[in-house]
Amino acid sequence: MAQPMPRCEFDADQTLVRFTATIRADVQAIQPVLNGIMQIIKEMKCGAGKELDIELALHEALANAVIHGCRKDPSKEVEVCVSCDQSRGLLIVVRNPGPGFDPASIPNPTIGQNVFSEHGRGIYLVNQLMDEVHFERGGTEIHMRKF
Repeated sequence: MAQPMPRCEFDADQTLVRFTATIRADVQAIQPVLNGIMQIIKEMKCGAGKELDIELALHEALANAVIHGCRKDPSKEVEVCVSCDQSRGLLIVVRNPGPGFDPASIPNPTIGQNVFSEHGRGIYLVNQLMDEVHFERGGTEIHMRKF
């Protein structure tokens, strides 16, 4: 039996909104969860004026977690944690139970023959769209921040 994923922890002071969602690792489950998360983000005015960047980055992170982290196995789950406060902006953590990966091993999709590849742009897009991005837990967890 797999170990439960650790809870998402955020600093509680000045937090406007904080919530966690868990989705099964099914590509069809991504859009409804994404829509719900974005509705809450918009209502709380987290990342106001930057919603399209946030939505695309979150979609890419969820897709990577479902497709690569969980290998589209609907018996597995992806956890999404969102926190927003006035001073630190919006923090989104997407975590999967997969084996992880080395983010440095992902080729730059804008260089050489990589330009012609039909995949491999998700992490690049996330890095371009969000203000801060880093990976933890061996690549099974992506932290994205938008100010």
